[in-house]
Amino acid sequence: MSTSFLTITSVSNPRVKQWAQLQDRKYRNREGRYIAEGVHLVQEALRSGAFVESVVFDQDRGLPAELTSYVKEKEASSEPIEWIAVTDAVVRKCTDAETPQSVFAVMRKLELNWRQLFEDKQALVVVVDGVQDPGNLGTIIRSADAVGATGVLIGRGTVDVYNSKTVRSTMGSMFHLPVVEGDLLELLPEAKKQGVCVVSTSLQAEHSCYSFDFRQPTWFVVGNEGKGVSPQVQSLVDESVIIPMQGQAESLNVAMATTVLLYEAMRQRHYS
Repeated sequence: MSTSFLTITSVSNPRVKQWAQLQDRKYRNREGRYIAEGVHLVQEALRSGAFVESVVFDQDRGLPAELTSYVKEKEASSEPIEWIAVTDAVVRKCTDAETPQSVFAVMRKLELNWRQLFEDKQALVVVVDGVQDPGNLGTIIRSADAVGATGVLIGRGTVDVYNSKTVRSTMGSMFHLPVVEGDLLELLPEAKKQGVCVVSTSLQAEHSCYSFDFRQPTWFVVGNEGKGVSPQVQSLVDESVIIPMQGQAESLNVAMATTVLLYEAMRQRHYS
């Protein structure tokens, strides 16, 4: 490939220090940037048209073959991308995976507005209230993408969606649908005014998720792994449903429960 790449070899380079600081939420919020690690995530970001500022790769291992076709394509675009060759030490300094992959992208956060969630008149939105585990949040976003949901609304007290572990666990799905942060105590009443039914799960609910009509505009709320949906948010819920279980398990993991509900909604909307 004839294209020449910028090369950075020192972990003390100012840009490397800036990238490394993106592991900190305060710095991500201040700079409006975050890191996406690994070939698959970088490829999905490029393919989806996400705002990629730089692609940084291990010079000894070379630019992964899956990404080479994007070099010329992005050079000709209105938003060209920097391609930067670095040492293994730089990759390790800027990423937090136990076994770092040879490439990462420096991404700019998209300025998404929650009003996008109202544009779909048959909305199916997952509302996340206080989920703490990055893997759970990432799986919820991935499941929402899989069923073609309108989007995901992240409430205060939830783990940062731009946390590296969260980003990795979405497997690129965060680039495919709106993932919006907002105040649930303000946005849920607004949704209800727009004719949306706000639903949550409860072990005490009388109605099964299989008898609820997911064909109507629906926002369903999922809560913290240990405490569930907060009382303030629960007070805004229109209806609670239960996921029936035939075995001995006391309950489902929040990401698993969300996936069950999403697939029941998809079944009703597209396969019944």
